[in-house]
Amino acid sequence: MTITARLDDDAVPTLVLSGKGARPQRVTLTGRRAEIAARLAGRGATWTARLPLEAARWGRPALPLPSGEYTLRIVDADGAEGSVDASAPALLTATMRAELVSGTLDVRPPLDPAYETGEGQSALERRYATRPRGLENAVFFESFYGRNAGCNPRAIDRELARVAPNVTRYWSVVDLSVAVPDGAIPVVEGTPQWWRARGSARLLVVNDWLRRRYARRSGQVVLQTWHGTPLKRLALHRPGFDPRRMLAVLRESRRWDVLLAQNPYGERILRKAYAFLRRPVWVEGYPRNDVLTTGDGAATRAALGIAPGERVILYAPTWRDDRDEIVDFLDPARLAADTGAVILVRGHSRTILPGSDAHGERVIDVTAYPDIAELLVVADALVTDYSSAMFDYTATGKPIVFFTPDLEHYREQLRGFYFDLAAYAPGPMVSTQDALTEALAAETVPAEYAERYATWRQRFNARDDGHASERVVARILDQGFVERG
Repeated sequence: MTITARLDDDAVPTLVLSGKGARPQRVTLTGRRAEIAARLAGRGATWTARLPLEAARWGRPALPLPSGEYTLRIVDADGAEGSVDASAPALLTATMRAELVSGTLDVRPPLDPAYETGEGQSALERRYATRPRGLENAVFFESFYGRNAGCNPRAIDRELARVAPNVTRYWSVVDLSVAVPDGAIPVVEGTPQWWRARGSARLLVVNDWLRRRYARRSGQVVLQTWHGTPLKRLALHRPGFDPRRMLAVLRESRRWDVLLAQNPYGERILRKAYAFLRRPVWVEGYPRNDVLTTGDGAATRAALGIAPGERVILYAPTWRDDRDEIVDFLDPARLAADTGAVILVRGHSRTILPGSDAHGERVIDVTAYPDIAELLVVADALVTDYSSAMFDYTATGKPIVFFTPDLEHYREQLRGFYFDLAAYAPGPMVSTQDALTEALAAETVPAEYAERYATWRQRFNARDDGHASERVVARILDQGFVERG
């Protein structure tokens, strides 16, 4: 089958295929996190397939495809499936760069090749780090290096938009497949717009390290919200002496002006782990957890296609230092069959780009879902291992099970813990899938864990009362980090 291809810069960038003969049954582009099907036309001697390079998920508007490689496949008129060996010149638009080579579509962020090099990025840095004009009454938000627009920065954005709508809100994103909050402006990392926004915003709100040689301009403030109360050792406390890592930690923490902690325990750990000893730490609870006490989850259930009354189990393991993708200890389809529940699979943010979606009956991969807090609301039970989600989910009062088949390896060789999880865990710790299924038979917190659960909540969730966003934004405005307008 002879097929020609081209990339059109229409209202939506589109891959257009043309061929002779009977029209195919189906033409698709399949990537790790998205798949799109072509609109087919023609019933005579020729046919055309149009594949708009965008995808809609979770009931939200269509956005450009996530960056990555997509395989072009075709099911012909006879039902035979195969790959398509077609190529098309590169296309650069305001939303993406795309090039088709031998049936593989390479999608990248819309960064001009002139700026891709180290020299190009250095030129942009110099241009915007030394700009003479004053700062803008704006906030630059970044969550997990721009891989999503969630966590504490998202909750702060929503409250700031409510009480100070005149403040401009920029969101750092890896590409335009990342959905930003309503009214916010996405800026793609590395572009001139990104460098300008980061260099001109009066306030930066981030939940992880600042990268690309950030240098604070006079008058700028950095609020580091972090992204979880720590169980596993981090920063200066990580196992093994590494002078370069220590220097990097100290250099990074000096960039922060204020640090946010969920609870007094988190404050003590983060102060020491990042040598953040003489600057303010706000212990206000986590803004991202407000929804855990105020939300009902109905909209999220509807977006995920989950019927009212169906039991939902969220599986949310943390990442591992020795692998890029989500751990494969659990068979989610089998867990769904054994429990009768819908299983939501949520990989850590570090597994969004290298990983791929899990599939199976009554299994929904929500790794790319914008905000885990909304998933915690709909979950009737949480299965995790060493993730900081454990400290958030207990604000709901719902049961949690710890699935830890690699406990010894993780604790002794990868990270180490700040306390003995087994001694204080507010739910069962199991190491096999059969034991996990048995533990999940209880739909409430088991009686034998009730006291532990209550003690845990008192220690870690005392400020998760649904008003953390209000308190944090009030302090931002009171201290003049931005102007209400």
